[in-house]
Amino acid sequence: MTLRIYDKIISDRGSRYAVSGAPACNRAEVGAVLTELRQNKKFDKATHNTWAAILSGEGVKDDDGESGAGQIILQMLERAGLTDHVVIVTRWYGGKHLGGDRFRHVVDAVRHYLGQVQP
Repeated sequence: MTLRIYDKIISDRGSRYAVSGAPACNRAEVGAVLTELRQNKKFDKATHNTWAAILSGEGVKDDDGESGAGQIILQMLERAGLTDHVVIVTRWYGGKHLGGDRFRHVVDAVRHYLGQVQP
């Protein structure tokens, strides 16, 4: 498995974002990717590790407390046609609510990732 991590890509009002991902063909492989990511203590201590994947045509996601973020990631993967791949957006909460800007940051993070893995 090749876990790609792009750290410190967005910072806003103290919150910091990273995006990562790897190929995954089933839920067990998604779990293995998340386990590998969380072996890095920095990511294990993150406020949210929101993720989504399209596995054999079925969309799966987990908001990890960042309500609605998993759906945004899933929609972007569908539009990009990226299947059998999990994308994780990590957020470290900085103490100030971001309101709707948090969704913009999720979109920007996924765009960054897609720009790295797709031609």
